[in-house]
Amino acid sequence: MDATGEALHRQIAREIRNEIEAGRLRPGEKLPSTRRLAAQFEVSVAPVNDAMAILEDEGLIVSRPRSGRMVSDTAAPGAPRPRRGRPQVIYVGGYAGSGKTELGRVLARLTGWPILDKDTITRPVVDTALSQLGSSASDRESSIYLDVVRPAEYECVAAAVRENVSCGVSAIATAPFIKEFSTEAWFRRTAAELDTVGADMQVVWIRCQPDSMHAYITRRGAARDSWKLAHWDDYVRSINVEFEPPWAHTIITNDPESPPLREQAQALIESLKD
Repeated sequence: MDATGEALHRQIAREIRNEIEAGRLRPGEKLPSTRRLAAQFEVSVAPVNDAMAILEDEGLIVSRPRSGRMVSDTAAPGAPRPRRGRPQVIYVGGYAGSGKTELGRVLARLTGWPILDKDTITRPVVDTALSQLGSSASDRESSIYLDVVRPAEYECVAAAVRENVSCGVSAIATAPFIKEFSTEAWFRRTAAELDTVGADMQVVWIRCQPDSMHAYITRRGAARDSWKLAHWDDYVRSINVEFEPPWAHTIITNDPESPPLREQAQALIESLKD
């Protein structure tokens, strides 16, 4: 794990907390052993035990004799749901490994709204298209992907959003949105399109430091991240970790010292009630 020694246990706690609050680890589910977690995170057992202590103090996991550590039965989030009215679309953007999908899942669990995750919706088709066009399923850098496949990929997300809000259903759309969130014209066009069907737009950008992003995408081992991991220093120089969209937005931070994603998600949802 690429993080400072001081923050290792907090990094591990953050990632496991995110998985619990996103519903990937469910109440009553047994966690891997300490040694297995240490191997997964590429650390010694000490930071893992310190991370488990943090999660136990937070009430997210419990230790049971002869059963090991398990997700607490009370770990499932409640649902401070926004008022009903005009449908809301929450667009969640961020760099690779920043925690977009995890935040989207937390928001979906708190609101009951569908999560429209770009990779979930499009990945099998994108992988097939790239292979048929002579590239590879891991390609996210070439002109074949950027000029041919990517526009169709993001149109799938936009179409899924329109389908939901036209039925009066709020939605959460998660994708990097790097190109989209960089131009005010995209926001103006999208807001106008949503307004025509009686929906409002909320914009969220997840800010995450490079060490945290690197640790996460290394652990998830997705083929689409292979170029970034192989050219990490070049990739980091190509991004702006202080980026903010040129539109009204909420910044969510996802680093070891940040408030839990659930806490930040609840604050966002509460703001929609005003």
